[in-house]
Amino acid sequence: MLRRFRLEEPETVKDASALLARYGEASRIYAGGTELLLAMKEGLIQYERLINVKKIPGLDRVELENGVVRIGALTTHRSLENDPLLRQQLPAFGQMERNIANVRVREMGTLGGNLCFAEPHADPGTLLMVLGAKLMAEKTSSKREIAAEQFFVDAYETCLEPDELLTEIRIPSTPRRAGVAYLKFGYLERPSVGLGLFLAWNGADTITEARVAVGCAGPKPRRVEESEGLLKGKTSKEASALLGRAGEIAGRAADAISDLHGAADYKQHIVGVLLKRAFQQILQDRSSKA
Repeated sequence: MLRRFRLEEPETVKDASALLARYGEASRIYAGGTELLLAMKEGLIQYERLINVKKIPGLDRVELENGVVRIGALTTHRSLENDPLLRQQLPAFGQMERNIANVRVREMGTLGGNLCFAEPHADPGTLLMVLGAKLMAEKTSSKREIAAEQFFVDAYETCLEPDELLTEIRIPSTPRRAGVAYLKFGYLERPSVGLGLFLAWNGADTITEARVAVGCAGPKPRRVEESEGLLKGKTSKEASALLGRAGEIAGRAADAISDLHGAADYKQHIVGVLLKRAFQQILQDRSSKA
């Protein structure tokens, strides 16, 4: 049962930031509320004030500007899964959005809320890391840009300052000679393991850039630079032969935790399986476009 709280409804980012600064740890930003209200009902967290940011204009748009897709933090998962611009520029991200949780969550939940709540078994953070996304944080006196891999600190914890709001997610469009895949595994509604892979080639079939990220298995999503280094500079055939080793490294880097979603060693194994499948999916997509 929800305890009594006061609902504040600022109409600008600066006003919302000022409220956060004034009430500190007794307050929390409220957007879709799909995670927050559930935790409050269960008595896991309590706040005296919720700061409803849904009335702040301009934070629910999807735009393309100079090759970068700009997504407002208040854009719902449902809007993103159906957005034609996203489908054209970032098809892997649109596909990921279509498979988040269930229709009720996608209808109400926002991308920014998902990221800021930092629930360990969430999809978007992992994929945003391999897409090279930047997250825009704003408060009364300043703005700053945060790389997706630096945003998450721990389970349910981000690098946002107490009076900062996440306002926008900026994602570069995928280059023509590149491919992206996000795969996940789980037998509950929340995934047990998620893996994102980005690969770019030159005209000679050499991988010029590789990004690998793992999530859902441990406290937070993370990039795996050691696995990326194994694939970068290799031909597709050479990289394919190294996927087993790259998967083992990524599995260990996932910092997997044994929980109701599976044992830690099982999750580590699944990371390697998903990396191989993601690699093959990107190769198949590349062949179909040739």
